[in-house]
Amino acid sequence: MQLDEHDFLGQFSCSLGTIVSSKKITRPLLLLNDKPAGKGLITIAAQELSDNRVITLSLAGRRLDKKDLFGKSDPFLEFYKPGDDGKWMLVHRTEVIKYTLDPVWKPFTVPFVSLCDGDMEKPIQVMCYDYDNDGGHDFIGEFQTSVSQMCEARDGVPLEFDCINPKKQRKKKNYKNSGIIILRSCKINRDYSFLDYILGGCQLMFTVGIDFTASNGNPLDPSSLHYINPMGTNEYLSAIWAVGQIIQDYDSDKMFPALGFGAQLPPDWKVSHEFAINFNPTNPFCSGVDGIARAYSACLPHIRFYGPTNFSPIVNHVARFAAQATQQQTATQYFILLIITDGVISDMEETRHAVVQASKLPMSIIIVGVGNADFAAMEFLDGDSRTLRSYTGEEAARDIVQFVPFREFRNAAKETLAKAVLAELPQQVVQYFKHKNLPPTNSEPA
Repeated sequence: MQLDEHDFLGQFSCSLGTIVSSKKITRPLLLLNDKPAGKGLITIAAQELSDNRVITLSLAGRRLDKKDLFGKSDPFLEFYKPGDDGKWMLVHRTEVIKYTLDPVWKPFTVPFVSLCDGDMEKPIQVMCYDYDNDGGHDFIGEFQTSVSQMCEARDGVPLEFDCINPKKQRKKKNYKNSGIIILRSCKINRDYSFLDYILGGCQLMFTVGIDFTASNGNPLDPSSLHYINPMGTNEYLSAIWAVGQIIQDYDSDKMFPALGFGAQLPPDWKVSHEFAINFNPTNPFCSGVDGIARAYSACLPHIRFYGPTNFSPIVNHVARFAAQATQQQTATQYFILLIITDGVISDMEETRHAVVQASKLPMSIIIVGVGNADFAAMEFLDGDSRTLRSYTGEEAARDIVQFVPFREFRNAAKETLAKAVLAELPQQVVQYFKHKNLPPTNSEPA
């Protein structure tokens, strides 16, 4: 009850991302002043406790009892499992199929744990009703089964259940059933989460693209977004720090390519739309977020801001690496391009096309808009409200762009910005690998 009565042996703190990406870490315990607390070590192991299996069932009915005076029945099914209190708990209700005694319901998927608490032998009660508008649905019949029995149904080998109405069964001597319910197929799969892929060894490959066009303002002027601030920060640096600090936990070597675009470079002052900000084209990697910040600050005095603001070269640059990664046919690498820009985009058509092509690859694009410009073009690329199309009319395979206006987070806690920036990333990673039918590299089969 009173912690101060106990002896303090040491402490250790880190982000959850550090633990999850390593699966297991051992670190020395530290005193409150960050000096080692003797020889004590702490080991932390991460495991997501969940059964990620899902079960997909496909059902039909045959010759069900006719319940409506004029016409046929409008049948639907309900699935129940026994609750802890011994009562049946509703797990799933199918859609209603109108005017038929031979319904075919759409296949449906439910979490394995929801249907049977993970116990394949647990009884499952299936009830069949005829739908009535007033809510007084007429009971057609019922049967009991279990997941282990349902698993006997395979495509081409359906399982048939007599749908029994106990009242009718008691009254009629030659009662056989009130129709047949046919289980056409039963499949159990794993529904992998973002964590499953990270724990399975998937690396997030992070590239930063920085906008050095003239619209940002002269870096010697305090009003410039790239202002070389004696206090050591500006909007670009703040955005790099906020996003990079989160993402770097999920990248084991913490070496990040950092590229610039829209500037004239020495010695011949040609405009470049994809240059290494450390001026080493063969090795554009910076070590950690601080490495990116140092390279950024070091390159500012040596380049001339120019234009136009072309995004497509840098999108295509990262897409080439993502395309190479797909040759492995495994869920081991996913690429993230962080573009920090003041928002005016010159090559919208080419960029739209580049994003649509990139949507087929293991890649996401995060755009952080700094300054107070009109970000309509960025909102357009972020296909939250409608599907992005290329100038050829081709639709994006999925939404891979997340746009965040930095000004809305200027005075917020850095966690708030990180959350907005990375909100869609986990589902984008899962969506891509699922679509390609790629399980985490060291996962067990369902």
